[in-house]
Amino acid sequence: MKNKIYELLNKNQLFIKFIYGLIILNVIILIFESYKNIKVSYSVYFYYFELISVIIFTIEYLLRLWTSDLNNNLKGNSIKKRIKFGFSTFGIIDLIAILPFYLPFFIPFDLRIVRILRLFRLFRIFKLGRYSKSLNTITSVLKSTKSELAITGFVAFILLVLSSTIMFYFENTAQPEKFASIGHSFWWAVATLTTVGYGDVYPITAMGKIMSGIIALIGIGFVALPTGIISSAFIERIQKEKKKEKNCKCPNCGTVINK
Repeated sequence: MKNKIYELLNKNQLFIKFIYGLIILNVIILIFESYKNIKVSYSVYFYYFELISVIIFTIEYLLRLWTSDLNNNLKGNSIKKRIKFGFSTFGIIDLIAILPFYLPFFIPFDLRIVRILRLFRLFRIFKLGRYSKSLNTITSVLKSTKSELAITGFVAFILLVLSSTIMFYFENTAQPEKFASIGHSFWWAVATLTTVGYGDVYPITAMGKIMSGIIALIGIGFVALPTGIISSAFIERIQKEKKKEKNCKCPNCGTVINK
């Protein structure tokens, strides 16, 4: 019985497509609820759809927790495997997807907090990662390049601090309301280094403009770094996947044969 449920949850394509579709419908409903006229007209239908969805996701979560001891990728006895699943990425996502619905019944919240909790319903879209090969590929690429991305992130932080500090000392006297502190200058540094440049905060002094131009040019080169790291790793991953698909094993001896 447990084996059949485990196979249903993880390998049955019909069930996977059903959950896939339900998640997408939940996201669409969440978008529709942001329109006041639609929400007022169909609030009852939205509520019952949410209720049915939560019941299905809750049953799915409990069954996954129950059958997680059959997962060979998890080590330990039955209890340890269930604990590991509960604290795994998908286990936490599954829990967050249903928790906002139940919390107000047990803990009294301010209405503003309840609205924030509803936002966590959007986490259901991350459940697609369990079934989507594309999302799994992106996740594995980010994991394989985490050290390189961490380095670029650290360099970015240093550049932001240096840029905001430099602009504070050049522009504070001329624009005390916009460059009131190094912290206030951070917004300008972020907008400039990412080459967004909203234009709501900009330098007016001669030295400020010169430094702004230099920082903007540095930003153009810097933004390309993480993009290049991720794209090269992504291409390498796709090439490996294609190579695996081209290779097949001999049914008699198990030798890998290139097609």
